[in-house]
Amino acid sequence: MKYFWVLSFMVAGVLVHAQQKYSAMAQKAADLMENTKDGADYKEALSIYEQAFTLYPDSISGPDLYNVSVMASELKDYDKAFKYLTSLVKIKATEDHHPGWGYIEDESSESDYKNLLSDPRWKALKQSTVQDKKEFYQVLQKNREEFFRTRDVSFNGKENLKTLYTQIKNNQPFLPKAMRNYSVSFTINDSATTSYLVHLPKDYQPQKKYPLLFFLHGAVRYSTLADYLIPQENLGTWNRFYTKYADLNEVILVFPRASKAYNWMTSDDGFFMVPDILKQIKTTINVDDNRVFISGHSNGATGSFSYLMKQPSSFAGFYGFNTYPKVFTGGTFVENIKNRSFINFSTDQDYYYPPNANDDMTGLMKGIKADYKEYRYNGFPHWFPMFKESESGCEIIFNDLKKRKRNPFPKEISWEFDDERYGSIDWLSGMKLDTLQSRAAWHQNLNFKITKWLKYNDSDSLITEKTDKNAFDFPRKSGKIKAAYAKNIFRIETSDIRSFSISISPEMVDLKKKVKVFVNGKLYFNQKVKYDRDFMLQSFENNRDREQIWINTIHLKV
Repeated sequence: MKYFWVLSFMVAGVLVHAQQKYSAMAQKAADLMENTKDGADYKEALSIYEQAFTLYPDSISGPDLYNVSVMASELKDYDKAFKYLTSLVKIKATEDHHPGWGYIEDESSESDYKNLLSDPRWKALKQSTVQDKKEFYQVLQKNREEFFRTRDVSFNGKENLKTLYTQIKNNQPFLPKAMRNYSVSFTINDSATTSYLVHLPKDYQPQKKYPLLFFLHGAVRYSTLADYLIPQENLGTWNRFYTKYADLNEVILVFPRASKAYNWMTSDDGFFMVPDILKQIKTTINVDDNRVFISGHSNGATGSFSYLMKQPSSFAGFYGFNTYPKVFTGGTFVENIKNRSFINFSTDQDYYYPPNANDDMTGLMKGIKADYKEYRYNGFPHWFPMFKESESGCEIIFNDLKKRKRNPFPKEISWEFDDERYGSIDWLSGMKLDTLQSRAAWHQNLNFKITKWLKYNDSDSLITEKTDKNAFDFPRKSGKIKAAYAKNIFRIETSDIRSFSISISPEMVDLKKKVKVFVNGKLYFNQKVKYDRDFMLQSFENNRDREQIWINTIHLKV
């Protein structure tokens, strides 16, 4: 047995060494391919790839076969291009790899292989993948159906209303799951769909509630929607430490896929995605409603910050690596952060957002006593998550996540908005603007100047450039509301608000007594609030939240 163990260890060591050698050669070839001018280095890159294929045949990957076939096509070595394409399309989908047929079905394939399109072998190659593609999508659909399978639970309408409230709170339709990783389809609109990846804890138990963390990817201006997501492409490389600590702490990870048109930073057309994906997941996975979080890198970190500014109700906390802390689709009302929290991990060599601006942002947050922390890492560029030193940031996130819980019924709320789609926060909802009013004295915009910005020059050296720009833009007039409650009394102050609603929970007020609402010092409401069955059921259907359950609402016009 000892000899077998030593032999196994030696074999494993050889395999690791071979993979490292192969990876180094493949990376050198890929760099040549990417940085070449007019394909001048294609022959050398192709030669390096082919040497690696010969020396380490067990390490050949789909992306490398794709690169080689594209270069051979560009070099008009058609026999070689089809040789490698034939090997590529035979690759089956795994946890780590896309199916080979996906490379020639991709939107860019006709551009990548433009020199091959008139060759009869191209048509034959595509025809050979039809059955593999059909089988892949059949399995994908079967897995998705299994993901959404639940026990039948319905509220029959005969319960008394207090019992109904308890039944909603304890709703448990969940079943065990056959897999840990699911690529789930998500409909954006009639003409666009994308997908998101769900990574479950190792021993997921449907009767147990789990925290959930969204990770939002960056580069949204260069991203495309995806029919499916391969687990390892989201769980490894940049996100390897998220995966490590999520597995250690039994946290569900969710990775949505955005695009230039539909995303969480530059377009409100896609901003609904994360809250709606959460609602979808809650129908089939036992999520702890008070422990749902968002993180991201670069544009994804800006997305995390934007949900904090615009739509935080379903979430307990927000994080970001290399964040640009600004709302790009409207005003950045930084006092909204006081309803939740944000932790930012910045670097001193970041062209995306400069360290001096992060310093001023941190100072502003301290000034308003926000729950905001920044951790600075010196000596690292914008792509910090690629470095092993970023692991400590992920450890900080999961340590925070373990102890942080959302308060579903906060005693105080301060909320500002300039788009009525985002006129809701916890127990305040449906806020409507009236920007013709005179703004209250306490309704002020917070901002600061950014005077220096880092950028790369033509030699790829990082330089400091002078600038003169505001940290935040305010393209539209906004409304603001400050609200608090205690002992059945709500006191509300408004500025440029026409109307709003107060959602009521029996955990907030004593339903046996009258509820009083004062708006700007005047009594607007003085009545008892009763359970409303239809409202309660519709409210739960809208958000699938078993902790923040509303039994009725008070509508008020200012």
